[in-house]
Amino acid sequence: MYNELPRPVYGHAIGPTWRSIGERTYRYFDSISLEWTSINPLAYANAGEAKPFCSLVLSIGVKPCSLVYDAAVGAAAAVREILAEAGFPDIEVAFVESVVTRSVAAGPKLLPFDPLLDEVPDLRKPFTPALGLSIAPLKYPHFEGTAALYFRLGDDDKRTAVLTCAYVARPPPVYANTGMTRENASQPREEVVALGNMGYTNAVKAMMSTIDDLVCSIKVWNSVLDRLGEPVQGEPRRVTERRQEHVDLVAKATQTIEEANAIHDEVTKRRVTPDQRVIVFVLHSEKIEVSLYEDKIDWPTFKGNKVYVGGSLSIADFGNTMYPQPVDRANYQYPQDGLLQAYGVVQDDEMRNPQHPDAHGEKCLLVVKNSSTTGTTVGRTNGLESFTRINDEYGIQTTSIEIAVLPYKARGKFSGRGDSGSVVLARDGRIVGILTGGAGSAGETDITYLTPYWWVEQQIKAKYPGCFLYEVVQ
Repeated sequence: MYNELPRPVYGHAIGPTWRSIGERTYRYFDSISLEWTSINPLAYANAGEAKPFCSLVLSIGVKPCSLVYDAAVGAAAAVREILAEAGFPDIEVAFVESVVTRSVAAGPKLLPFDPLLDEVPDLRKPFTPALGLSIAPLKYPHFEGTAALYFRLGDDDKRTAVLTCAYVARPPPVYANTGMTRENASQPREEVVALGNMGYTNAVKAMMSTIDDLVCSIKVWNSVLDRLGEPVQGEPRRVTERRQEHVDLVAKATQTIEEANAIHDEVTKRRVTPDQRVIVFVLHSEKIEVSLYEDKIDWPTFKGNKVYVGGSLSIADFGNTMYPQPVDRANYQYPQDGLLQAYGVVQDDEMRNPQHPDAHGEKCLLVVKNSSTTGTTVGRTNGLESFTRINDEYGIQTTSIEIAVLPYKARGKFSGRGDSGSVVLARDGRIVGILTGGAGSAGETDITYLTPYWWVEQQIKAKYPGCFLYEVVQ
């Protein structure tokens, strides 16, 4: 049995006219009241095989239970006619049930973060300013997203701003208009917290789960030590070695429990309520940024715009996944302490014509991100845009043109609810885009969407001409 996986499309002849074809397609769907959710131009290959068995198919997402068979046949025929008129009569059309969702899910400073020295960096990270920080509006902490990048607003402006999605800072269900600019100090501040309800609960649960697992392990290791007994002169070398191994395991686990308990005590005593976790306020909103309270970060330990690629992705995993071809590793070095520096921008031309060889030697754009919900994940971008349509429960309809990120090497989904706003980087640290949402069957994400950063940067510069990415921190 074959496992069919979506693959990105690069260099296809449809590229120059795809956007107009896609727009014509969704306008046709609107004209017949077809409840579409996404239009994804994808290739498909069997798992483990280098070449796709299908070089391009239009995968049309529709609202579950909204499209009967006869209507699907008629709509597919109309789309094939649009494709044929554009010179592509052989491209197939498929309808799948799919839902597109936005991935939103006066206190002390954020904790410092140093993966090299921290005993439990994965447990500590959610409460630090490391990229991938979970954020939510103070008044509505159940609407959660992720902070993307830190900016300086200008050479003469010492304020630090944080980039995220507009609907993370000002969710449409409670803000009729997501646009807003804070012009003066007398204007009320719309404050944003580090970790919304779900993010905080999940972070605390992770600590307790880790402690419980270690306690169970210590019991097993102590049982082994009881069986090995006290040291006896002349005992076999292997008995001595095994005893020392288990003594070290118990000592290491005990130390980890102490560190986890210390973090747990800190965050459950001083960061329980959302108002204790306020870190920023909304400065300007139209897919732009929020501004930091400067005293919420321990600046001497601040790492700047670095993404933690450790945790669920080991040193070997990162190298083997992002640099799978030996010839491609000539100048490769694992990011120091697992922190990948964000710098530079992947431009539109490279997104359409990438040069990273994948595991099969095929050219693609490999990307990585770390976010509040799904942690460190990898994927590869598509070379053709996707069209998405969201009709939410509040009657707000949004149509967008996005870049799709597809799963890579069966490593699971790239994102989940609560990950909106995360920065997505190329393997060398250049900025690819800002994560905006995903599509899949109800409750799942099979395809992730992002807004390309080259476009976002243009919008930021138009509002704040003197702004620049926060300085590289050594």
